[in-house]
Amino acid sequence: MERVPILKIGDILLVSIQLDMSDQTAVQLQEDLAERIVATGCHGVIIDITALDIVDSFVGRMLSAIASISKVLDAETVVVGMRPAVAITLVELGLSLNGIRTALNVERGMELIAAAHADELDYQLDDDPDAETATP
Repeated sequence: MERVPILKIGDILLVSIQLDMSDQTAVQLQEDLAERIVATGCHGVIIDITALDIVDSFVGRMLSAIASISKVLDAETVVVGMRPAVAITLVELGLSLNGIRTALNVERGMELIAAAHADELDYQLDDDPDAETATP
């Protein structure tokens, strides 16, 4: 069975799917990615599907499940490189990919994750009653 490589780039895990996703490969990716998020403490996951010509309902559901698992593990997921035909197919299958942010390319995906993480840090500081406040 082929495995999808998972690369760590700073605080982000990059998954570039370069092969047709069988059901078994998709399940293995889900498990591998969850383990890597925990092991690395990354706060972002980018799934690049540029090379996918088609996405069936199972793979669509797996992408959604991966995003949900990542969120529970404190990592934002962004799917990048979706072709128009894939987007049309997902909509026709009734898969709206709730909880998954999308971007046109990896660079924009990284920007989305950086912005989401910065917003989260600001929110945590605003909520912390013990945080030091500067007084003039």
